[in-house]
Amino acid sequence: MAPIFEYFIVCGIGSDIRTLDENKGFHGTGFRYLPSLLDQFPPFNHTLYHPPPPQLPTCVLPAGVEFYPSGFDSKDPSTHPRSYPIVLTEGDGSKIYVSCIAFRDPVEDDILEAYRIPSNSYADKCICLVSRLPSFGVLRCVLEEIFALCFSPTGGCKPLWDVIAFLVSNVPLPTPGKARILFSVENCLLSVDAPSKEGLPHADISFQSLVQCLDVDNLIKLFTAVLLERRILLRSNKYSLLTLVSEAICHLIYPFRWQHVYIPLLFFSGVEYIDAPTPYMMGLHSGVDTYGLSMDGVVIVDLEHNRITTTEEIPPIPEPELSFLRGEILELLYPNIVAIDQLTLGLGKSTQKYSGCVSRSWDEEHNLQLRLIFLKFFASILSGYRNFVENTATHVFNNQAFLKKRSRSTNQPPDPMISQFLESQGFMDYIERSIGSEENNNNLLDKLQDAIGRGQTPESILPSSHIEAEIITISDPAEISDSETRYTYNRFPMNVRTEEQEEKRKQILVAVSGAEDLSGKPSVDPGESLSPRERAAERERMFLDIQVKLQRLWLGLLKLGATDDPLLSFEYGTILALIESDAEGIGGSGFVECIREHISTGWTCQLTDEQFIAVKELLKTAITRATSRSNMSTIRDALEVSAEMYKKDVNNVSDYIERHLLPLPIWEDIRFWEGYAEYLLEQSSNKSSNYATLVMTQLITVASHLAGLGLAEADAWCIIETIAEKNNIGYKQYIQLRGYLSRIHHLRVGYWGISSVKAQSLSSSGLQSPRSQDVTGDGQQPTEASGRSWVHSMFSRDTTSRANSFSRVRKWASDSTAPAPSENGTPRKQDVLSVGQKKIQTNLRILRGHSGAITALHCVTRREVWDLLGDREDAGFFMSGSTDCTVKIWDPSVRGSELRATLKGHTGTVRAISSDRTRVISGSDDQAILVWDKQTFQLLEELKGHNGQISRVTMLSGERVLTSSHDGTVKMWDVRTDTCVATVGRFTGAVLCMEYDDATGMLVAAGRDTSANIWDIRAGKQIQKLTGHTKWIRSLRMVGDTLITGSDDWTARMWSVSRGTCDAVLACHGGPILSTEYSVSDKGVITGSSDGLVRFWDTAEGSIRCVKNLTIHGAAILSINAGEHWLGIGAADNSMSLFHRPQERLGGFSGTGPKPGGSGWQLYRTPQKTAAIVRCVALDLERKRICSGGRNGLLRLWDATINI
Repeated sequence: MAPIFEYFIVCGIGSDIRTLDENKGFHGTGFRYLPSLLDQFPPFNHTLYHPPPPQLPTCVLPAGVEFYPSGFDSKDPSTHPRSYPIVLTEGDGSKIYVSCIAFRDPVEDDILEAYRIPSNSYADKCICLVSRLPSFGVLRCVLEEIFALCFSPTGGCKPLWDVIAFLVSNVPLPTPGKARILFSVENCLLSVDAPSKEGLPHADISFQSLVQCLDVDNLIKLFTAVLLERRILLRSNKYSLLTLVSEAICHLIYPFRWQHVYIPLLFFSGVEYIDAPTPYMMGLHSGVDTYGLSMDGVVIVDLEHNRITTTEEIPPIPEPELSFLRGEILELLYPNIVAIDQLTLGLGKSTQKYSGCVSRSWDEEHNLQLRLIFLKFFASILSGYRNFVENTATHVFNNQAFLKKRSRSTNQPPDPMISQFLESQGFMDYIERSIGSEENNNNLLDKLQDAIGRGQTPESILPSSHIEAEIITISDPAEISDSETRYTYNRFPMNVRTEEQEEKRKQILVAVSGAEDLSGKPSVDPGESLSPRERAAERERMFLDIQVKLQRLWLGLLKLGATDDPLLSFEYGTILALIESDAEGIGGSGFVECIREHISTGWTCQLTDEQFIAVKELLKTAITRATSRSNMSTIRDALEVSAEMYKKDVNNVSDYIERHLLPLPIWEDIRFWEGYAEYLLEQSSNKSSNYATLVMTQLITVASHLAGLGLAEADAWCIIETIAEKNNIGYKQYIQLRGYLSRIHHLRVGYWGISSVKAQSLSSSGLQSPRSQDVTGDGQQPTEASGRSWVHSMFSRDTTSRANSFSRVRKWASDSTAPAPSENGTPRKQDVLSVGQKKIQTNLRILRGHSGAITALHCVTRREVWDLLGDREDAGFFMSGSTDCTVKIWDPSVRGSELRATLKGHTGTVRAISSDRTRVISGSDDQAILVWDKQTFQLLEELKGHNGQISRVTMLSGERVLTSSHDGTVKMWDVRTDTCVATVGRFTGAVLCMEYDDATGMLVAAGRDTSANIWDIRAGKQIQKLTGHTKWIRSLRMVGDTLITGSDDWTARMWSVSRGTCDAVLACHGGPILSTEYSVSDKGVITGSSDGLVRFWDTAEGSIRCVKNLTIHGAAILSINAGEHWLGIGAADNSMSLFHRPQERLGGFSGTGPKPGGSGWQLYRTPQKTAAIVRCVALDLERKRICSGGRNGLLRLWDATINI
């Protein structure tokens, strides 16, 4: 018989310590660290068991591992152990049930020493029992007994790992409905059984948690959203509640199954998964910040406050089923209230349906009756559905005929809720399972419909519970012993390690500490401690498991029809999750390998438009993930298969996936192409050929891929020329290569035109790029430098000239800041001087203090610090808000002691901060605005009146405050009297952005209702309502009579405030516009988007056009701030850049004015990027400072001060 417990797992801090941002080493107690798999039974080298899921450590400790100065304290609840279940879903849909206990345990001494961690430190540890049986109660009892046995002062009669080994190895899985297993843990007797498969599916959970967290209406609303397969996010501060509610709602939709992504407890670092386009059901701790995520269409279920919110309407259940369902649930939950008007005497038998549940605490009978209520609902709403099942080649169920039949019987038009439900994957899966399946013999829905037709009770369809189960007793002979030896522990013990495991651990710790081990061997890299055989075997096991799933999903992807949305398909979502979830990159390489194998079977490689979209996006993700791991083989294979797969466009021209991969930055890395050329040479089957011919053949292959991608001809030639030079080919081969590249480039342009996409720089990753860190606008080609042409350079053997030829492609076409060489090839003296002046060390500082993600940043202007520090050049504060509910004030001028004050008072995440000379104002998710004294840091007032989280706060002159909220209102407050003076405006959706011009008294606000409203505050009236955007407006910038808005519809618009008209639509971005700026000095518009692009627009000549694209940032642009001579930009990947517009001096420029539309901005400096996800950025151009706030709670302050 199979064992009930598959694994006992211990997770915690391992020998290879990394933060959640993948930074190696110990960085202090303020960070969270990645958990590792420490111990398991069966052991790691056991060959009869599949290895546990690789994502298990991250899932059982979803918040990561924290370090603490102390352990368990009975008086401090935060130090107490926590017990909670989790559920993992495999690729085939099967579930793994895990019971967890997390607690603080002492850190091992060798780790303390190697990482120089303070002695007597504690860290999170988690013990887990893994099973395929959904018996949460038994799993929890066994695990708690093991935990109690470990830390019991009297100890146990056996070593703890012997007890664990006996349980995992000897307790069998009970036969459903026929056997009950009795076993013991020390002196505690436990039993486990499995109900018969003929009844409702086994659910070892209490549905009480679900009905206690949600009232009846919200329970039905959640149930409907699950049936219609929406994106559902459960929020709670209790791990157990998230899992139990998720499992409960899945049982209530029986006989249907949830067919999509199912993660009841999402690990904190996976919060970006919420933006997935496919249906999902996820549970997320309420302490995790989701600000900045789209959340459009997500059904957010707040279990703590009995609240469900969504931006998309959920169609209600039709009548009479809705009244029936609601009434039945109310009668079960509140029988005495529902039956309060009924007679209790003279009628004999009670009329209450659930009289057996009255005056009794929630028990199994309540669980059963609740499940039967929902099963009766399905029996009613799908009455007669079996008459419309059609097992034909085109479909299995006649939806239209069923809806017409229902309309006739109810005298109502077809209901949208039922129509959507019939189109769901859950319903289609049920119909397909029912046709010709053994499940049809045990279909309780059909049985219930038949029983109702015969006038029988719903309970009559359930199997008899009077069958006596066979009792099987499992005893441990070793427990019957006269030995008085007791085993006690002061920490959870380690299992016995093999010599190989111990050696590996030593090598890792020795490598960390930089020392040599006792044997005198030199330290080795931790990644090299595994033998090649071990690495190959481990990777092969994981690869085969994922490969089987990917093969099935890939074939399903190729069956997408013309009416299917590829990015919402189950196959696409699952493949994407497999590619993104595993740390070894097996998902991406496995997906590419699936395509290669399919091509080798003779597949024509032609895709439909729908398949083309899905495969293109999946390959982009696989290449991006492989790039982050430097997995060149996967990138190489993906490039080759992308050159094979194509679709036919309207002109019957083949459009290959390869040319759509150009925006990926790996193609800018010359080292990739050098490695690819070497690989082709090694794989060449015709090695007896002339060497030059062999190199030429492989370089032609490389050139074909460069042209297929659409890389600019000059850039492609730069790469080919560099590789050819290393292989010492002759000048004739150079001419042939150049001619071939030009020919295929012209052919490509003739087919598809000039590529117009962004090309990202890899300088921040330390990779060499043939392009500069800035590039030209779309369609612009780099200009040729004066002097030698490419022909002279090609024939020359002078390495200096060849280097100059290579550097030509790196020039920024519009305004390069690099010094140009003189006629003899050496830099001019004045250029060397100019560059020398700019080689000033940048100053990067990390500001620590917050314990949660940074969600708000405010830069204090110079006039606001006069009262504190005087008018000094380096005077200026930054203020930060966080999910830890605090506001912190930082003074960058005091190095090493930047933290000036911490303001406490909020009970929710701080979203907005503003200030004037004497006050600091902050707004939070707790719907309150707090006012603080800037000098004493004392709380002065609390402004209450909003009914949603605060999105913006702005101080006005005259001690007034403007606030906007997700409740759709903009309010004005008088901070002297603590009162709301006026509700300035009302929106139909949340207000996301707001700006006020103190000089003119104009206020503009916008948000989710897609319109921007303008008020004259001094006149007390609305003067304009600007409509035109089709999605949320996320950014505003108002300068004089000009207003710039940026929207999720991928466009920015320029408006006239006085006329209320749209003067221009700026539509060249590939994502939502998150930041907008207006440069007064050159009358240009600057826009930043989630696509990572910054675009400069020229408005000087009466029309508007894009004159420059900036691509040095690789993630969403969060902030743009333009001054007269300085421009600062911050992005979500923690990259920053500072641009300078040189001041005109006598003889310095030949022009008579600033260059139009942003072409005069020159990149001054960009600091090295770090691995962190940034939520907000604030810029201080007066002092050349940029500050970013990360999800890890750290602020990164970049000080680029220079003397002008």
